[in-house]
Amino acid sequence: MLPQWTSDNEGSLTDFSTKRATNLIAAISNKPHYVGSQNHEVVANYLVRELKKLGLQTSIQGGYTLSDWGNLVKSKNILARIKGSNNSKALLLLSHYDSAPHSYSPGASDAGSGVATILESVRAFLYNKTPHKNDIIILFSDAEELGLNGAALFVTQHQWAKEIGLVLNFEARGSSGPSYMLMETNKGNAGLVKEFAAAKATFPVSNSLMYSIYKMLPNDTDLTVFREQGNIQGYNFAFIDDHFNYHTAQDDINHLNKNTLAHQGSYLMPLLNYFSNANLNATQASEDYVYFTLPFTFISYPFSWVLPMVLLALVLFIFLLFLGRAKRILSLREIGKGFIPLFGSLLLSGLITFFGWKGLRFAYPQYNDLLNGFTYNGHAYIAAFVLLALAISMAFYHFFSQRRVTINHFVAPLFLWIIINGIVAFILPGAGFLIIPIFFGLSVFGIFIVTQKSNKLVNLFLSIPALLIIAPFIQMFPIGLGLKVLFGSAILTVLTFGLLLPVFGAFAKKGIWALAFLVLSIGFFVKAHSESSYEFGKAKSNSLLYVYNADTDKASWATYDTNLDSWTKSYLGKKSKEASSLNEIPLFSKYNSGFTYAANAPKKELQKPTIEFLEDRLVGNQRFLKIRISPNRNVNRYDIFANEKMTIHNFKANGVSTLGQKNSLYERKGKKLLSYYVVGNAPLEMQFSCNASTIVDMELLESSFDLMSNPLFEITKRENWMMPTPFVLNDAVVIRQKIKPSTVIVDNRLNPTPVNPILKVVKDSSTIQ
Repeated sequence: MLPQWTSDNEGSLTDFSTKRATNLIAAISNKPHYVGSQNHEVVANYLVRELKKLGLQTSIQGGYTLSDWGNLVKSKNILARIKGSNNSKALLLLSHYDSAPHSYSPGASDAGSGVATILESVRAFLYNKTPHKNDIIILFSDAEELGLNGAALFVTQHQWAKEIGLVLNFEARGSSGPSYMLMETNKGNAGLVKEFAAAKATFPVSNSLMYSIYKMLPNDTDLTVFREQGNIQGYNFAFIDDHFNYHTAQDDINHLNKNTLAHQGSYLMPLLNYFSNANLNATQASEDYVYFTLPFTFISYPFSWVLPMVLLALVLFIFLLFLGRAKRILSLREIGKGFIPLFGSLLLSGLITFFGWKGLRFAYPQYNDLLNGFTYNGHAYIAAFVLLALAISMAFYHFFSQRRVTINHFVAPLFLWIIINGIVAFILPGAGFLIIPIFFGLSVFGIFIVTQKSNKLVNLFLSIPALLIIAPFIQMFPIGLGLKVLFGSAILTVLTFGLLLPVFGAFAKKGIWALAFLVLSIGFFVKAHSESSYEFGKAKSNSLLYVYNADTDKASWATYDTNLDSWTKSYLGKKSKEASSLNEIPLFSKYNSGFTYAANAPKKELQKPTIEFLEDRLVGNQRFLKIRISPNRNVNRYDIFANEKMTIHNFKANGVSTLGQKNSLYERKGKKLLSYYVVGNAPLEMQFSCNASTIVDMELLESSFDLMSNPLFEITKRENWMMPTPFVLNDAVVIRQKIKPSTVIVDNRLNPTPVNPILKVVKDSSTIQ
């Protein structure tokens, strides 16, 4: 599925070199480089120098964007362009260079690997002086991790965006495994499928089932912005295995699999050569195609074939049933009995795996520490439950099926698979390729009906498509969706076993095989147990925040952890109280994590922000406000919340409106108004209108990501088997306070009101002292 060996040498200058790409990643991922950090600027300057080394003229695009996620940030995009000989549409090579905030992620895989893949491929492309018609634009986007803001800035504000015909985007959601190709299109995928096949990538790995599932899930990449905001389509290339390293301090050069990096290069080199000369308008289509890959092969056909193929399989199946009955080979009684081991295996395997995983999470509470749902020993559990499903299947067929009636019992799995494909044809046609192994199964069935003989080698050969097409999903589903779907892998294992029944059914001693699979399964459970502890390189994630409430003048330690360890207990105590009050302000988290425990903390002399009401006036029944919040310490993030009863119109933050806003109403989910990621300690300025009778009920969280280094604190360094929890605000010093004017409006005029002792009226502003 991907290159299995990479050289430690740099190799020829004419080819993509994994070694040279690795050196680039080592420089990019030397330190965390999230937006607003000092090293973010260091990496940006490094990339500009690398592009100039290639002889390319670079440009910088900067500006604010407010994403539909409610994230505001000033992005800094890095651009270069290679002129073609006869350009009509340009090819865009895309990856982002910022790393994830909050968790000290060096960003080696996500997405240093993508940036390095582009730099090294372009170097080889230019060295070979490859003739090309189309312009090639290189975009290293910023702030992808914060809300795809850099991509949005380019698509909506850069003149080059209108010239893009196709995007090749390189991403990562793990640190190893094959890189999967996924498409982004507003219309049909037929053009993209045909052009990808024509480009002849060496190790294509993809299928239209993944494409269909991806479209249904709330997963976004920079390419999503191109599709939604610019109607520009393209291909994503991303690897997802070892998902536990994603967005963590373990996303470093040591955890990045070199074969995976080589796989990214094996995509871009042929695609760059092809699409730099192709008619990029040919990727436009209204029809959808089914597609899937076999080793070194990419196969596709129209969605319109899916239902006819299922109907053809059904007709062939019924014909063979009648023929078998006419030849007295098939018995209705034995056919009926064949459903017992099949459904018994499906039911028992599914239930044991479903409740077994729940039981394991209870027995090993540390598994709940990894929010992504895939444990360090996850592959051992996949193997254990798959082998257990095989043991259960062998045991059922040992008790309920003999060799002489195997072909009768083969009817049940064939029938069930045809039913499944019939449902797929109407609900999920992207999975239409699953009918192909059924045709091979029907061939096995037909050969026996016609010859009344079973050839083991023929059966084995005709079973290969089931192994190549269906079996990879047994591992892929829990890797991509988490171990919570392990029961799906167990069920799919039984279904695949059913298609292989002519092979396994011929085994004379199925009971012994069942025992062997059971012993192997137990062995993998033992292996998983031995790997269940944390260690350096497979660290436990934990979280700690210091939250000072300026309104109550009290401070707290807080955590998201469900299992407190020695480090968090040293601050939260052994008997911590629940943190329900802190969850009144719902901070965004990918996995909807909330604060779990809190404890009183000592007050520190923190410099609070200055909140100014620059404008507060009435016009008719509308109240117009302009609020500026300026930091008085080095900060990284502002989270602004407003009472859900506040209906806000014409909202702007630092001069920009929400991308794609269609009317004056500011649409938001819940209390969150926006999250502002601060660059250069620049203040936040909001302006909006609301009904005159609306009570201004707003709150601010000002965060700095410096809890571990702030001189006001003496935080013990984590042990080497610990790391910061990703996907949440972490290792932060937070100030929480209300945003409220120090004046009231009467008859369209500002009148002073009694002020809180910590407030001082300055004209029409309130300054927190």
